[in-house]
Amino acid sequence: MLNPAPKIAAPPKRHQHRFLGLAITPLTAKRIERFKKNRRGYWSLWIFVILFVLSLFAEFIANDKPLLVHYDGGWYFPVVESVPETEYGGFFETEAVYTDPAVQELIREKGWMVWPLIPYDYRNPAYDLTAPAPTPPDATHWLGTDDQARDVVARTIYGFRISVLFGLALTLASSAIGVMIGLMQGYFGGLTDLVGQRAIEVWNGLPELFMLIILASIVQPNFWWLLGLMLLFSWPTLVGLVRAETLRARNFDYVRAAKGLGVSDATIMRRHVLPNAMVATVTFLPFIATGSVTTLTALDFIGFGLPPGSASLGELLKQGKENLQAPWLGLTGFFVIGGLLTLLIFIGEAARDAFDPRKTMV
Repeated sequence: MLNPAPKIAAPPKRHQHRFLGLAITPLTAKRIERFKKNRRGYWSLWIFVILFVLSLFAEFIANDKPLLVHYDGGWYFPVVESVPETEYGGFFETEAVYTDPAVQELIREKGWMVWPLIPYDYRNPAYDLTAPAPTPPDATHWLGTDDQARDVVARTIYGFRISVLFGLALTLASSAIGVMIGLMQGYFGGLTDLVGQRAIEVWNGLPELFMLIILASIVQPNFWWLLGLMLLFSWPTLVGLVRAETLRARNFDYVRAAKGLGVSDATIMRRHVLPNAMVATVTFLPFIATGSVTTLTALDFIGFGLPPGSASLGELLKQGKENLQAPWLGLTGFFVIGGLLTLLIFIGEAARDAFDPRKTMV
């Protein structure tokens, strides 16, 4: 009788680290743990994410339109749709003005409505003031009103959102361009690197703020115009760092082996060189975002930023300078901008420590 073939033991399964349901490498898991150990940066990230997510729903937090209206058996959502006054028994076919006492009385006759937490919009003045604007903080306007009778809390929420969105968009766009150019300079070297470095030196020699002021005075700036103008001067930030990392990584044995096997330059840069360059690049992103927010605030403060009437933290600081009798304006802008920049710096410091190869897990 033949003996059964011995069973071959299956190789032990490799332990997979998971983060937010995604499988990650042990090195990435170690970096995440190192980031968590920096309690200041870890909690700053959570605070920043919570504030940013809440600001994305600013229309549902601060608005002079009701969130929900129930009138004569019908349901309306004025915060996301335009409802004419005639739907509530009025005379005008234009969108209802919900701050009008007559419209409010029409709705109360056959229904009810639910207002946002802050029933004021950042663009429109408040009509319930009992004193000339700007008015100090009270139970109705928690941070007071500005010199145009607009609620400061509403403008702060919307201003925080546009500042963060602008900073993130500029950081991602400038980083993508800078990484691509630095990668090509470092990988190909020679004449490509020489010409690129001289061109960047000339470009960096231009006075950025003065050039932005001149360009902003020629055209009427808006969000996308400012983003494009600032992108012209912010993309060289990461070029030098990525170039240095690429010059080091292109001499690695596995990169030379890939070249010897006939792998294309684009594939080598994408698979083997770029991951090494991105390790140091990621640590700089929060600091680039900090500079972007600061530049936007400075342009708004001197009057060359977003269009008049836009929710802007820099414009809030400007109002504080022009209305010294209303210190709540300047203090609000100072603490909001200072808090935002502090959170970004703490996150950047924690990311820098997490990606530092010289640090080991304790």
